[in-house]
Amino acid sequence: MITALNITAVSIVLLFIAGLSAQVLRQNQRLLINVSFSLSALASLMALFGGIWTVGSGVTERIVLMIGLPDLPFHLRLDPLSGYFLSIIGLLSFFVSIYSTGYVKGFLGRRSVTRLVIFYCLFIAGMFMVVLADDALFFLISWEAMAAASYFLVLYEDEKSENRKSAFLYMVVAHIGAVAILLSFGVMAGFAAGFENFNGFTFDAMRQTRFPGQWATAAFLLAFFGFAAKAGVVPLHVWLPEAHPVAPSNVSALMSGVMLKTAIYGIVRVTFDLLNVFPWWWGAFVLIVGIISAVMGVLYALMQHDLKRLLAYHSVENIGIILIGIGLAMIFKSFNLPMMAALALIAGLYHTMNHAMFKGLLFMGAGAVLHATHERNMEEMGGLIHHMPWTAALFLVGCISISALPPFNGFVSEWLTFQAFLLSPSLPIPMIKLLMPMGAALLALTGALAATCFVKAFGVTFLGHWRGHHKPHIHEVDWSMRSAMFMTALVCLLLGILPTLYIEWMDILSEQLVGAKLSASATLSGWMWLTPVSPERASYSGIVVFTGILAIYVIVYLILHVNPGKIHRGPIWDCGFEKLTNRMQYNATSFSMPIRRIFGFLFKIKEEVSLVPQSAHPAFPKKLHYELKVRDRFWNWIYKPIADVSFWCSRKVGMLQQGRIQAYLIYSFVTIILLLFFTR
Repeated sequence: MITALNITAVSIVLLFIAGLSAQVLRQNQRLLINVSFSLSALASLMALFGGIWTVGSGVTERIVLMIGLPDLPFHLRLDPLSGYFLSIIGLLSFFVSIYSTGYVKGFLGRRSVTRLVIFYCLFIAGMFMVVLADDALFFLISWEAMAAASYFLVLYEDEKSENRKSAFLYMVVAHIGAVAILLSFGVMAGFAAGFENFNGFTFDAMRQTRFPGQWATAAFLLAFFGFAAKAGVVPLHVWLPEAHPVAPSNVSALMSGVMLKTAIYGIVRVTFDLLNVFPWWWGAFVLIVGIISAVMGVLYALMQHDLKRLLAYHSVENIGIILIGIGLAMIFKSFNLPMMAALALIAGLYHTMNHAMFKGLLFMGAGAVLHATHERNMEEMGGLIHHMPWTAALFLVGCISISALPPFNGFVSEWLTFQAFLLSPSLPIPMIKLLMPMGAALLALTGALAATCFVKAFGVTFLGHWRGHHKPHIHEVDWSMRSAMFMTALVCLLLGILPTLYIEWMDILSEQLVGAKLSASATLSGWMWLTPVSPERASYSGIVVFTGILAIYVIVYLILHVNPGKIHRGPIWDCGFEKLTNRMQYNATSFSMPIRRIFGFLFKIKEEVSLVPQSAHPAFPKKLHYELKVRDRFWNWIYKPIADVSFWCSRKVGMLQQGRIQAYLIYSFVTIILLLFFTR
């Protein structure tokens, strides 16, 4: 019998087959790329179909695999929540797999791609298994498989010390988070069935248990800490801007676009499904963490010159926006406001899909730039729109989407989040009354700063003239990379102009998790108009906005191009100075300087200017050397002290290794005496 769960299971098997084929075809690297990524694209498409089917039908399917430890079989469950995240992972994985057939060929002749293909397939399979797992054991196995595969993908170009350090940092943070998740599951399993047997390790047993308040809080905080470490929430974000830039760009697109969403899935699953009852302050805590992550993430991004590092910091920002929606939903549900909770939850989950699409598109665009120029530093770019018009146009779609500008998808989910803030009733807690307007204001600030950042990213990278010292042979990327970016951009547009159809499809999630549906009010004025609460309060039509923008563009184009004399070309305005060079253009450093002056206290900034004097006359320097370093203060506040203490302890423990047999015999003798003493 064909079911959504069976189709998804076959997709996972197909990914394992694709990974195994890498060993068989390793002698023919080009054929290996075509076969393996075609199989991974097919598997992702099957998982996407299974997820869409599950959410659309609202059916829950279960299966138990007797392949685990004794008395610990693997439980799999495909319900609308896991189906929704399965759809997100499958959709972006499908696009990135098509993109990879062209991108990975750039490594041919330089290094073997066998390892990249194997861990790429295992990485996607691990993410699929995470959202299907219905017991603590299988969830943690899948979680670790996903983390290990992504670790080896970050480490792919292992000859670079930067990659080795970034991969090590990522693995350390990932394992600390995994330990916290394990402890959270341990607390819930203990109360679900006691510690006499293993029945409590299933999620079904946890769902049926009412946890004591203090232990529920412990389980929630442990789970949130563990998943937040994977999601890159401030201050647990430090691995993210280190690991994402050094990974291959197709891997960066998946890590930022969908791997972070498995952490969001974990937070939603534990909070709204396994625990299900929570006090209002849990939501306030999540909301505050989300606001801090959103604002700090976009400010960190504005300071960056590395294009991929800039995009990585924007993942911190957008995870914060998603957590704002989830936190608001928790607050509203705790005060028994199901409609407002549904609005906030839909906003957060909608942004989860939106972020996967536009961030995947932006990382694929950055990968296309890297593929063509072999350069990540925006200060060494410029004028790429003339050589890469397709990439420039598609990257611009991603910039507009992530800046939350209509008619693309980022606007809809952030607009819904604003509605959750602005349309919320007065709540009885003074702290919540303060948080609501402050959160809305900071979210507005985040949106403005994001738009500023992507004006910088697109302008410095694609507009103007080449700024680099050495201009490489720049070319447009091949059809597979362009087609994948085009399809992702098209999804960004469709999610922006048809939000009511999408909300109608996903509305089963809010009904199951918070007990209310949004689609009844959202589609009150028809499919063209999105009305979150009522048409009198607020409404938005993506299709009308898109039609209006398109009409204005066509009219302006016709006015300017029907009569050839309307457009005059002349030399650039040079302020009366004729000897302009490409190096005199605005660059990333100068663009972000005003923001750095305002918010500089949040960073550790080192700015130095040194003179290189002429031998003839010291009063006329040969050149100026400007150096700017912007560091994350959390390194010095949190991570450096921990690292220093760890190294100090390691050195002290290392003193025990004397290299003399007498010392080791004494250690053994003392250990035996202590054991005898404590076992009396």
